[in-house]
Amino acid sequence: MEMEDIEQWSIDVTTCKTGTEKKVQAEDRARMSSDLHCEMLDLSIGENITDLCKREKMIKKTCSPRVSAEIPVIEPMDTAELMKAARQGKLDVIDKYLDDGGNPNVHDELNRTALHRAAVEGHTAVVQTLLEKGADINFEDELGSRAIHWACRGGSLGVVKALRSQGADLNVRDKLYSTPLHVATRTGHTTIVEYLLSCCAKINCRDREGDTALHDAVQLNRNKIVKLLIDAGADTKIKNHEGVTAVQQVKQWQSDIMETLQRLEKLTEVGPENTSRERND
Repeated sequence: MEMEDIEQWSIDVTTCKTGTEKKVQAEDRARMSSDLHCEMLDLSIGENITDLCKREKMIKKTCSPRVSAEIPVIEPMDTAELMKAARQGKLDVIDKYLDDGGNPNVHDELNRTALHRAAVEGHTAVVQTLLEKGADINFEDELGSRAIHWACRGGSLGVVKALRSQGADLNVRDKLYSTPLHVATRTGHTTIVEYLLSCCAKINCRDREGDTALHDAVQLNRNKIVKLLIDAGADTKIKNHEGVTAVQQVKQWQSDIMETLQRLEKLTEVGPENTSRERND
């Protein structure tokens, strides 16, 4: 028998009063894992290990049940493991975690929750399960993005619909004042933009730089989204903080392209040798 087993038997002997006095000599011993002291049996009483084991079995029969040290203790799932399961869509792992009383709103160092991860990866079933088990739909990450922002970034229409059905605000802003429509436009998810517009999401909201979704669509050359926004009534006259409208951005972009083409044409007329010399100068 190991020394720790002998110590545990000693505690059992002291705690469980069987009616028969046991000759036990105790001594205090500091333990590394706690500030408590336990009693150690003095083996000098002349009993060998075999006798001690027999007496321990008899005591266990007469005492109230104790948790066996041989039963494996299931530790709470590590946050990183939970995030990985959410990212990979492992619903069985998520279910086990939640059924064991795990916190659905546990987050990483950037305040990203399992709901954020599942949303951006498009795992609708995981998202629904997390919401049913108490996940906060409005939990903000370090940049103020909520699950709906992440869903629009990921481009899963199923997840966006699931979040909306549970009350997600389609016009909520992050710390950059970006709405879900801004995010879907920048990431080029035309289907999400179309769905948000069909749900009457505000179309002319401006972010921290004063840009509307239309500004973003023009800047990033999202032609299909530009058409969707204009057809839905986007205001083409709104100016950003630089005093530029989305239409003026187009003209500015066209002007820059024209200037670049003219410069290239001029270099071509000069000739390869002169062009090389000009670059070296």
